[in-house]
Amino acid sequence: MKKVLFAFVLLVNFSSLAQLGSISGLITTELNEPLPGASITLAGTVRGVQTNAKGTYILKGLKPGQYTIQVSFVGYRTSKREVNIKEGKQQEVNFTLSDVTELQGVSVTAQSGVKGNSFLPQVNEYTITAGKKNEVILLDNLQANLAMNNSRQIFSRTPGISVWESDGSGIQLGVASRGLSPNRSWEFNVRMDGYDITPDPMGYPEAYYTPPMEVVDRIEIIRGASSLQYGPQFGGLMNFVLRKPDLSTKLVVESQNTTGNNGLFSSFNYVGGTAGRLSYTTYYQKRLGNGWRQNSYFNTDHSHGEVSYALSNKLKVGAQLTYMYTQSQQAGGLTDTEFAQNAQQSKRARNWFSNPWFIYALTADYVISADSKLSLKYFGTTAERNSIGFTKAITEVDPMGNRQVDRDFYQTNGLELRYLVDYKLGSWKNTVASGLRYFSGEIKRKQLGVGSNGNGMDFDIQGLYTRDLIFHNTNYAAFAETILRPSERLLMTIGARLEQIETHMMGQSGLSSSGTPLAATPSTRERSFVLLGAGAEYQVSSGTKLYTNIAQAYRPVLASDLLPPATTDVIDPNLSDAKGFNFDLGYRGELGNYLTFDVDYFHLDYDNRVGTISRTNSDGKIYQFRTNLGHSVSKGAEAYIEFSPTTAWLKASKMGNISVFASIAAIQAHYLDFKTTSVVSGKIVESNLAGKSVENAPEKINRYGITYSKKGLSLSWQISDIGQAFADASNTMAANAAATTGLIPAYQVQDVSGSYKFKKYATLKFGVNNLGDSRYFTRRSGGYPGPGILPADGRTWYVGLNVKFVN
Repeated sequence: MKKVLFAFVLLVNFSSLAQLGSISGLITTELNEPLPGASITLAGTVRGVQTNAKGTYILKGLKPGQYTIQVSFVGYRTSKREVNIKEGKQQEVNFTLSDVTELQGVSVTAQSGVKGNSFLPQVNEYTITAGKKNEVILLDNLQANLAMNNSRQIFSRTPGISVWESDGSGIQLGVASRGLSPNRSWEFNVRMDGYDITPDPMGYPEAYYTPPMEVVDRIEIIRGASSLQYGPQFGGLMNFVLRKPDLSTKLVVESQNTTGNNGLFSSFNYVGGTAGRLSYTTYYQKRLGNGWRQNSYFNTDHSHGEVSYALSNKLKVGAQLTYMYTQSQQAGGLTDTEFAQNAQQSKRARNWFSNPWFIYALTADYVISADSKLSLKYFGTTAERNSIGFTKAITEVDPMGNRQVDRDFYQTNGLELRYLVDYKLGSWKNTVASGLRYFSGEIKRKQLGVGSNGNGMDFDIQGLYTRDLIFHNTNYAAFAETILRPSERLLMTIGARLEQIETHMMGQSGLSSSGTPLAATPSTRERSFVLLGAGAEYQVSSGTKLYTNIAQAYRPVLASDLLPPATTDVIDPNLSDAKGFNFDLGYRGELGNYLTFDVDYFHLDYDNRVGTISRTNSDGKIYQFRTNLGHSVSKGAEAYIEFSPTTAWLKASKMGNISVFASIAAIQAHYLDFKTTSVVSGKIVESNLAGKSVENAPEKINRYGITYSKKGLSLSWQISDIGQAFADASNTMAANAAATTGLIPAYQVQDVSGSYKFKKYATLKFGVNNLGDSRYFTRRSGGYPGPGILPADGRTWYVGLNVKFVN
């Protein structure tokens, strides 16, 4: 009976497949040239493919019925056509796309001209970006050291981005914008493919995981106004979008192997493709080296797998798994004198760091109609942060005794449901993006353990950890934002976000003199609030727009803010989240394919900043009190312009293509109010930081560059010109003995890089970072992996070979 039933099921499936139809065809230009990489989608469905190298495509497994085919490609007019699919038939539908830009008789295509940053559309998948300051960094368009995640090059065209260059291994990213702290990018809401990848955005938003840039297709940045749809932080959203399965072929195999000085070796290997309704990708990267400084070493492994399947023309499901394992030896800090003598030296030979990271996600996309669709993402992280070393002031010599061990264990789970719908209000054609979010994060923090007295990476301890705490955050959110289009040129946005956050802290805060655990006072905080925002966009010409927005923002109280450094310290029971707003006013656009620009003014208001002051209790004893103390404002102007003179003025130049860019930011980040105290001769002396510059906030961040390309050759040069900054909020000029405070001097650094494609499947990549071998630093560290000055890398070189096969 079972065999008969099985045979019947197979028969039904085969008869059902036999009734399905397909569409195939050829996409060409007006010059009758095939157009590889063009996107073919069926309106109102999740189905889509890309043309292969010959410009052909095929869409299989389509139910009989009427469909609208849409074909698009950058630099060409989108074309649509109705087609009727019949049972078991293959329809041939060919398209000829026309060029969208015809300027003074000069034909401009996407194959030349400006190839730098781009902008997001008004609606980016399920997110409204209209009226917001945003950038899209296209990794394929960059000549950069992607094998080492070189942030200085990757963010070169993104104005106002400051970079901490204290981790030459490329394992962790430290960037910020508009006068905020670059500490592991914690003022950005960091995501990958739209979901969280940090330990806990509600309590510990430091970005310990950075995907290999060789697999990143683009980086989407939405400044402060992203708070309405993504929540914290003040810096906005930074979303790493990984390379998606190649829709034009069943199999793509790619291998990129890079070598360089200081023992650098990186091997990136990728496999992906599409077979009917199934798409898949997987990659593995191995990267290791000795680092530029003494006592530096890194060994990392990244692996990732992704699969998606169209269950029907309306529903697509997918899954992603990502794993990273790292070993990193930390060279530690230097004093100012040591840095001047030899920036490559190191006084810490036994400091190690490791952060195993496992990320998973399940996704579902459902197209309800041509005007509405749903997205559901379930995601989570299981990860660790482990360090061992001698972490006292750099002025103290390592006695080669037992080292300190600190370990964090992270477990997060989240769910986001997003709904996008186009609707009409009279003659207005409008859009609403809304959603619900649930997030649960747990941090198990074990600190001040007595580790081994050896030299290697060993996180075992003797006895108990001095601190053994658990932090738990639960977040519920509902959000909605709409675009109102009263005319073809003008649109307005308005939105709101409701947040509810529950924070709990419990565990062991210390050990008594006899080694007995001391229980921490359990702490619970619950709060609910609403964020509001609005914006507008006006189309000045076919390629340029004025935009403006204002949106409230917040930063949650961090787990570390709830932990007293000493048993005598006190945490304000009314300690609240930092709150404020972002404002933007700008003008951006593109003229043909020869000019891209974005100029804007910004104002970032950051209130309720957390700090610590001294107080006296009823017994007359002085203690430290952590509370909301400060208010700062960052304001200034940002400008990005990229221009291709050869594309603009020459029709078909034999000299190749030249593109120049400038990314400029002038920033004033100051405290309006920040109460501080100090103890002098046993008495508390009060002062205020009003008028002081915010720490780690250069007043200028300027980068310039030029790219030359001809056929398979492309060469780039860039210079970074960064202003001075202060390492502490008191704006100390002269460094202290431990080098943790003091001036961070201005610096300039140059990079050159290039590539040469000498076969259809082979590309040589090469470059020299810090061409002039400048000695500079971007960070004075107050703790691990310092303390002290953390020098940036001097001159380094790399060369790599990329080989790609397509079947």
